[in-house]
Amino acid sequence: MAAEDPRPGAVASVAPPGPAPALAALSPSPVDSSPPPASYLDPWWRKNDDLVRRMKVTQDSGLLLRQQLSAQDALRGFRELLHILQALPAAVSALPLELTVTCNFITLKANQTQGFTEDQGQDIQLGLERVLEAQEQQGPRLKCGIRELWKTVLQATSLLPELLPALHHLAGLQAALWLSTGCLEDLSLLLQMLNGSQNVASEDLLLLLKSWSPPSKELDAPLTLQDACGLRDVLLTASALRQGLQELITENFPRALSSLQEAASGFCSRAVLAQVYTALGSCLRKMGNPQRALLYLVEALQVASVWGPPLLEASRLYRELGDTTAELESLELLAKGLSVAQSSKTPQVLIEVELLLPPPDPASPLYCGTQSHAKHLLASRCLQTGRAEDAAEHYLDMLALLLDGPEPKFSPPAGPPGSCVPELFLETAAALIQANRAQDALTVCEELLRRTSFLLPKMPWMWDDTRNGAKELMNYPLWVSAVYFLQGQAWVKLGASKEAVSDFSRCLELLFRAPPENKDEGIASNCESRCRPDVAVQHLRLAALVSRGLEWVTSGQDTKALQDFLFSVQMCPGHRDASIHLLQTLQRLGRSHEATALWWRLEAQRKLPPEAATGSLPLYLETCLSWIRPPNQESLLEEIRTSLQEPSDLELPGFP
Repeated sequence: MAAEDPRPGAVASVAPPGPAPALAALSPSPVDSSPPPASYLDPWWRKNDDLVRRMKVTQDSGLLLRQQLSAQDALRGFRELLHILQALPAAVSALPLELTVTCNFITLKANQTQGFTEDQGQDIQLGLERVLEAQEQQGPRLKCGIRELWKTVLQATSLLPELLPALHHLAGLQAALWLSTGCLEDLSLLLQMLNGSQNVASEDLLLLLKSWSPPSKELDAPLTLQDACGLRDVLLTASALRQGLQELITENFPRALSSLQEAASGFCSRAVLAQVYTALGSCLRKMGNPQRALLYLVEALQVASVWGPPLLEASRLYRELGDTTAELESLELLAKGLSVAQSSKTPQVLIEVELLLPPPDPASPLYCGTQSHAKHLLASRCLQTGRAEDAAEHYLDMLALLLDGPEPKFSPPAGPPGSCVPELFLETAAALIQANRAQDALTVCEELLRRTSFLLPKMPWMWDDTRNGAKELMNYPLWVSAVYFLQGQAWVKLGASKEAVSDFSRCLELLFRAPPENKDEGIASNCESRCRPDVAVQHLRLAALVSRGLEWVTSGQDTKALQDFLFSVQMCPGHRDASIHLLQTLQRLGRSHEATALWWRLEAQRKLPPEAATGSLPLYLETCLSWIRPPNQESLLEEIRTSLQEPSDLELPGFP
């Protein structure tokens, strides 16, 4: 049964089976055997209780401004009261009140600052030192670390039993501080000390927390904003959620599922419950149970107005299921949801789960980024799924969001995860070209050139630095080269062949200054960690050569086209698209023997196992390569086969 406090506004607490074994045997201190008169503490006692009552009444009013002002007044009152009590000589009889005021002050301060700070740690340490001071145990032990200080206090044999509830409450705040800062080893040791002689594995935080039974308060104890039992419940839920998320990131799905289910059954707000359901949905999706995952995600959207993470996770689920329409609808809702300004959060007076959780890691299912991140994801998926018009609009919206703030810097990358600002410009231009908005694409390219113009004089030494090992610098000339390639493609769309050839040539001029590929020393791009810059350079050269060759074909200059196609095949042996363009050109020039040899080599390549992937290319470059892909390749090859003579032993000069 809950013990009822006759004082108005008092917080009920649940009486446990008994105090922890290590502390239950503590005997009264002989140092302060004669308690001071009741009037000695009454004024400060009443002050503490009045502050607690006023805070709770105000918290129930629902008036935001009144709650904020009340919290500030209460914080000031607890601080002044604490200064008065700590100015007095430490006495065991006064410690329950002093420690309770300390706990109320730390609780309210942590909520005001939205987290624990070094100041709260110092307040806890001072409280422990006052406990030892009251028992005349001062000296070298006061100079030890906080962990040793807790050990000294909890092992003391002269504590009064009535001091234990306040001391456990203070320990709960220490546990909250260590959990919020990731000091899990210290937290485990503290819980073991609180549990006394119970032999619980130190690495199992959840079991340690479940085993902790804070002693119940006396009926006439000073009022608290939050008692130790309530704090323990919050710690248990926060620990379960943190552990579940960590196991999810490390792909230990069964343990993640168990921890997250523990968090779902614990004490938490609706917003935290939505986070737990989202994490459960992510876990079940990765475990191959999409239907149960979807149920949790729907529940997450219903229990709270925290839409970002569950919508993003739903888009991942729909993508795996192949439901592109539902995936894009989820991303659109995500972008709209992130555009809505969040309402001011009601000031809290309790330590809640949210306060103990770190900001979500980008690998966490609770991370959804900003509106520009959502717009980029939506735009890129539209581009990848053939919705070029939608992709172009979303990319332009994303650039507007990015450029509304301070002008983006190109180093270090500052954009949505996986891409940096220059690549976002390049993707935008590619989407605009794909959507037949060539003039808009030229405008985006000109803007990117303006922002990268300071790089042009530095190109020679930047390539030199890549030869000397600074391969991350290869991204900069790669971006500028890609701008000229995209401008060339825009001119192609506008029918300006001369300008297109000029920009393709400018692109190639910059790219051929790059150092030769070294497969043993590749370094990941700053923006696309899955692709080495030298691999991207090689593919962009191929795209530029084939694109310029196609323009020569359009203008009837097959000889020049042959040179570009031949060079592209020599540079990327076995590249099917380049080989088909070369094959068609050879056929038009009447070089049937060479065309036949090349056709048979293409046929032989089809029977070979595919080469190991070199990593996915940046999205803008994948789009560029799609433009040089001949349509209806199989029917085209079949048509060429019927027109060619029988295979011969002739070799193509210069062809590998």
